[in-house]
Amino acid sequence: MSKALAKVKVLDLTQFEAGTSCTEMLAWLGADVVKVESPRGGDQGRRAFAEKPGQDGVYFLLLNANKRGVTLNLKSEEGQAIFKSLVPKFDIVVENYSLGTMESLGLGYEVLRSLNPRIIYATIKGFGTYGPYAPYKSFDMIAQAAGGAMSVTGFPGSPPLKPGPTIGDTGTGLHCAIGILSAYIQRLETGQGQKVEVAMQDAVVNFTRVAMLGHYLTGKPVDRRGNRILGMAPGDIYPCAPEGPNDYVYLTASSEEMWESLLRVIGRADLIGDDRYSSPAARSKHAEEVHALVTTWTKTQDKFTAMKLVGEAGVPCGAVLDTGDLFANEHLKQREMIVTIDHPQRPGFTMPGCPVKLSDSPVQVQPAPLLGQHNAEVYGALLGLSEADLANLKEKGVV
Repeated sequence: MSKALAKVKVLDLTQFEAGTSCTEMLAWLGADVVKVESPRGGDQGRRAFAEKPGQDGVYFLLLNANKRGVTLNLKSEEGQAIFKSLVPKFDIVVENYSLGTMESLGLGYEVLRSLNPRIIYATIKGFGTYGPYAPYKSFDMIAQAAGGAMSVTGFPGSPPLKPGPTIGDTGTGLHCAIGILSAYIQRLETGQGQKVEVAMQDAVVNFTRVAMLGHYLTGKPVDRRGNRILGMAPGDIYPCAPEGPNDYVYLTASSEEMWESLLRVIGRADLIGDDRYSSPAARSKHAEEVHALVTTWTKTQDKFTAMKLVGEAGVPCGAVLDTGDLFANEHLKQREMIVTIDHPQRPGFTMPGCPVKLSDSPVQVQPAPLLGQHNAEVYGALLGLSEADLANLKEKGVV
């Protein structure tokens, strides 16, 4: 069966993560994503964390699956001309260069729109293309700081803490994918493309919106609370045997039914109906006692057993899975969220798959392209360039 986005064609000018995560999601959903890279080393992400010279790093492989790859020197007049000849054959252009780069190359939105009025031009910037911060450069951690995520992460009295997941990068990419698909749907009605812009700071602010609740309630900046949920007990991580660095479960009981079920699991059914714990407000008032009750039991269980017993009782509970646990997790493997693929440089490479499951358009993860792997295929089919033409362009440094 054809993929959901099988008829969608994307020119991918992204690098590192915020942009590449956007185009990877589109590729997973079936779009024909052609990644355009400089002949001189390609996407800088190829070399990030690379173990061997000439080998693409894991960072690149994780963010560029299911794409085709070509090389093109956009700093040369001939390269710019070739790119312009490609634009009418595509639906979407995505870029996350620093502010003004595309315009300096003569390839800004207004130029590309004149070549193809149906083009959807997506741009990802650290702070957007306008506003006082627009010229500032950004990486994931900068966006997490400026978007509010760090200020609400950490423990009472601790400095602000960067959340581990790259919500400033991949989170922005997924926001951009939503914007692109919205513009594509609108184009089905209007026949016209448009510009889609997502700032990394804006995306992190969006992720922080629920954490802002405390500010609405108190009128003051939100305090860092660690892993505990305001006004809820139990609601924390609890240590499990054998008490290694990640031997914890997170569990919470938000209703009386959940609380009573948890008490039965931990062998304290005698406390059902006890006035000290009979309501969320009462349990919050006796939070330390509640946490001690739960901890006494979790320390007797490994985290997987604790999750199984508590989860089967209908109480929300999750073991703290470390990266090794994730790669070995049978549940994730069954859901094809952890998959093993064959990359030319790394046979048997295991990586996270696509988190979006479409019943009529299942995703089969394909390895990220080698640098310029599809030059002949793409330029031959779309522009009619021959092997001799490509050899000549290569000699001139255009591809």
